[in-house]
Formats: sequence, C-alpha cells, structure tokens
Amino acid sequence: MTRKKTRPQPAPAPKDVQTDALTRYAPLLGEAGLACLVAEQARPLPQALRLNPFKVDPGQAISALAGRYGWQVSRVPFCPLGWQVLESPAPISQTSEHRAGQYYIQDAASMLPVELFDLEKLPERPVILDMAASPGGKTTHLVDRSGDVGLVIANDASPSRLQALRIVLQNWGAANTAITGYSGDLFGQAFPETFDAVLLDAPCSMENLRTTESHPMRPISASERRGLAQRQLRLLESALRAVRPGGQIVYSTCTLAPEEDEGVLDELMQMYPLAVQIERPPQRLGIQAPGLESDGVRQFHPDVTLALRLWPHTAGTSGFFAARLTKIDSLPGEASQPPQRPFEKTGLARLDTGELETLGNGLMDSFGLDIFSWLEEQMLTLWQRGNDVYAIPDQYMNLFAGLPYHSLGLLVGQHTPDGFYPSHDWLARFSYAVQSQVFDLPAEFRLRWLGGEDFPVDGLPFTARSMVMVRDEAGCFLGRGRVLPGRIKQLRR
Repeated sequence: MTRKKTRPQPAPAPKDVQTDALTRYAPLLGEAGLACLVAEQARPLPQALRLNPFKVDPGQAISALAGRYGWQVSRVPFCPLGWQVLESPAPISQTSEHRAGQYYIQDAASMLPVELFDLEKLPERPVILDMAASPGGKTTHLVDRSGDVGLVIANDASPSRLQALRIVLQNWGAANTAITGYSGDLFGQAFPETFDAVLLDAPCSMENLRTTESHPMRPISASERRGLAQRQLRLLESALRAVRPGGQIVYSTCTLAPEEDEGVLDELMQMYPLAVQIERPPQRLGIQAPGLESDGVRQFHPDVTLALRLWPHTAGTSGFFAARLTKIDSLPGEASQPPQRPFEKTGLARLDTGELETLGNGLMDSFGLDIFSWLEEQMLTLWQRGNDVYAIPDQYMNLFAGLPYHSLGLLVGQHTPDGFYPSHDWLARFSYAVQSQVFDLPAEFRLRWLGGEDFPVDGLPFTARSMVMVRDEAGCFLGRGRVLPGRIKQLRR
C-alpha cells in the first residue's frame, strides 16, 4: 500500500552542508550512532500537534480528528496533549478545528521545554516569563499547563514578531497573558526575583540535524556559534536574576551545538555555583536522553548531563536540547528602573458593577454563557476602551500596571448599535458551551463561508440584526454572523 504523506517534504540539505554537520557530530555519536542518524535523516519528519484543553476534551478530540480526516496518529510520549500525525491525506493545517484554535501545529521536540516545569512546586497561580516567546507555541503551552490562571508575560525582543505572537495567543483563547517587546536582558535588572518561572527558549543556530521547510540546514561558522553562546549566557543570567529563589528556569534550544547547549550551562554553573542547580528530568517524561559530559575539547560540569539532548535518531523528532534549573540563592547586583507608563494612558477604564451586570446578563440571555464565573475563576477584570471590552489579568494590574505592553488580556467583545457582540476569539473559546443563537451551516457551503462569503437564507428564528455563532456539520466553530434580511452576514475578526 502506498504510504500517505503528511505534506510535501523539503529538499534535502546541500551535500556539503550535511556532510560538514555529520563530520562535526561523528565523534559524539560513534559509528553506530552516526549510521542511525543518517538513516533517520532520510525519513520524513512527521508533523505534530498539541490540543487546546480549553476548547476540546483531550480524551475524545484526537480520535474525532483522526476519524474525520483519515489521520494515523501516535502520542508524543513526553507531552500528554501532543500527537504526531504519521499519515494524513491533506495538510493538517487545512481543517476547521485548526482554524478555530483547537490545536496548534508544533514540532514534537518543541513540546519538551514546557513539560519540564514542575508546576506542583510553584504557587497555584504562578507568574511566568516567556523571555523569547515568538511565534508563541510554547507560550500557549505555558498557558495550558498553568490553567490560564497564572499570569504569562510573553516577551520578544523583535518588534516585527509581536503581531504574529498576538494572533497566536488570541486564536488560542488565552486571557491571563501580556505581550511585551523588550530585550530579554532587561528583566533580570528591572524585575529581579519577580517571577516564579522563566522559560528561555534561546535564539540559536537551529542546527537540529533535520531539514524542514522552516529550518533548512545551512552553513554555521565557529564565530557565529561563539556569538550566539555569549548572547545565550547573558539571557540565561537575566532569567536567573528575574526568578525568585526556589523558582524554576527552563533553558532550551533547537540546536545540538554543544557550544550553545551544555557549554552555556557549564559557564553559568562556573559563574554562580551556589545560586543555581540543574535538576534531574521528571520520570513522568519517560525519556532517557542525557546531556554530554564533554564536547571532546572541554569537560563540562558533571550536572550538565542532567539536561536532555534529543538526537533525531533516538527521539524520532528534530534535534533539541532542554534543561530545568532551580534558583537556590539571590545574585549580587542592584536593580534598575523598569520601563514605565501610567496605566491611565492606555485609555482603559474598569467596568463598574452596573456595567458588568448588564453585560454579563446579556451574554447569559443571548448565548447561555456565564462570564461571571469565568472572570472569578481566572482572576480577570473587565475593562473598556472605546466600544471594546477586554478581560485583563488581575495579577498584571497588581505587579506590572506601569509596564508598557504590546497586547494585554483577551478581547471579550464590542458594543454595537445592535447590542454587545462577543469577539471571535472569546466566543471560539466557549463555543462548546453556547446554548442559543447557534446556526449550523450546511456542509456544502462550508468552504464558501471560510472563503469569506455570506450565507443566503430566509426565515431564521433569530431577531433581526442579532449575532449568531456559526458552526459546521461536526459542531466546530466557524465564526460569527449578523442576521440580515435574506442572509447571514459574516462578521470579521
């Protein structure tokens, strides 16, 4: 039987680039390991996805998806919500469920860093920093693992990447988040011992020994590796300063270059031997992938072997490196003044009790949605700017109200002349619970709706100009519509 492919495979890396990489890593792998790596590189890398626990029942969603789209799937062993799609007749990005944010497409190896955190040792509502967050896959994973009740600051130093990060978090339905755009170096000095956990998925050479569409193998010079290692060490030191004593740091890269992996951890341990320790990976991950004792030139700190080094041929993923650290003691040094902006200048005003009750009762009457319980459980408060209403994290207001942000919280909806309309992203998060104002789109019109067309129909049992939630024949959220004479007009996001 012909094997189905999940997607067209990228062109192989130029032979000289691949040969140089294999020659470089051969002493670390040995003859047998090198042969296994070469064999693995010849096989296509399966796509993988991580389910959104706020929008689907993880115990049922994957079987439903596999049945609907003809997928053959395999669980990612170290991520309870992760699945590799081994076979698929069509790209897994072209589904209603992906469009609705019910799963995120992510390399299986990239699911490892967030799974390394031991959340049982953190406060019930942890304050977490994702220091280099874009494009946002690991940020959404942090939101999942903290139950969207712990505040996640998603930071990225590149202004051009912030908008894409915002879209990912909105599509996921994340509310207890804020997006900032600063150099990661800032946080250690401006917010010392503020965070319960810090994820540093560091900028790296991306030498993962697998050629993919997004990360083709390329030549990497020794000077580039040295420069990256120096930058990574600065960021890791900043992370160590930013986390409170007893807090956790996960350091990860999508490269297998020892200079950027074990070498960076070794340098940190030499600098602060009494302030930080590397932790043994939790047994629940079920993987054995120790870090290197030596790169053949220098011997690393013995605890560096507690890191996880995923070789493609041993893990069945792209190459990856990750380690969890615990801060034992404070670091010397003085704090600096963080960036400041009076919160009033954002134009946001908190809803008073009467406004909140009116809005909440309207959502209950129209859609059967209880926003009051959600706000209380997630520790969120509603604020308004113009006609837009946002759910904003209380912890952000308590700890970071003066910190300028790119995006904050989740847009709940807009006031319109026809009433309050829930936003696309807020309604998508709670679409499974909507009890009224629901329109099931005929299957034959699904693609036309997704292409932006309005749906022509008369005689609907809805009030004129009211808003309806549109879903497909499988009950998957497709978007919002306004009821007009002879049609349901599609509402843009």
